Amino acid sequence: MFAEINDIEPGEQLIEPTVGDEFQAVYSDLGRALRATMLTQLFLPVGIECRFGLGSGEMRAVGEGVVGAVQDGSAWWRAREAVNEARKHEYSKLGFVRTWFRATDAETRDSGILGEESLVNAYLLSRDHIIGSMSARACRLFRGHLLGGTQARLAEDEGITQSAVSQSLAKSGANALAASESLLLARVL
Repeated sequence: MFAEINDIEPGEQLIEPTVGDEFQAVYSDLGRALRATMLTQLFLPVGIECRFGLGSGEMRAVGEGVVGAVQDGSAWWRAREAVNEARKHEYSKLGFVRTWFRATDAETRDSGILGEESLVNAYLLSRDHIIGSMSARACRLFRGHLLGGTQARLAEDEGITQSAVSQSLAKSGANALAASESLLLARVL
């Protein structure tokens, strides 16, 4: 799965496992990181879920570990904070949250400044809820759509009509999600 995502959305550092059940990657911009995490969600088999912490800032490799680069810097620590924030929601009314973003330090967040971080997390709340509510087929169709597949080709692959593909993309929230990603990236990047 990671090899496919690395081919589709290559990072500055490709997605690779690190320690235990963790993995990491580095992307040149937020849009690429958002797309890679969304594709990862859509490639996962039904019933398998991951949490994603996204952080902006400085990133540097400080050595080589058993399975890849050892990272440090403000982006790494913010990503760690973000994955912990996503984990906090596991048993709350927002139990569907799988992804969180940190762009600033706690002092700036506490000062009441709204900006990129709030916009991205609002999008991620909706994204995680929509993807988490999709059937396996809806995930496959959305993934195929994001990767440039035509509705006719997706219909053929699934053994359904083109109209059924169109209806699935609309009813599952895939079209709304694709449009909201475009709007967000036009605003943030």
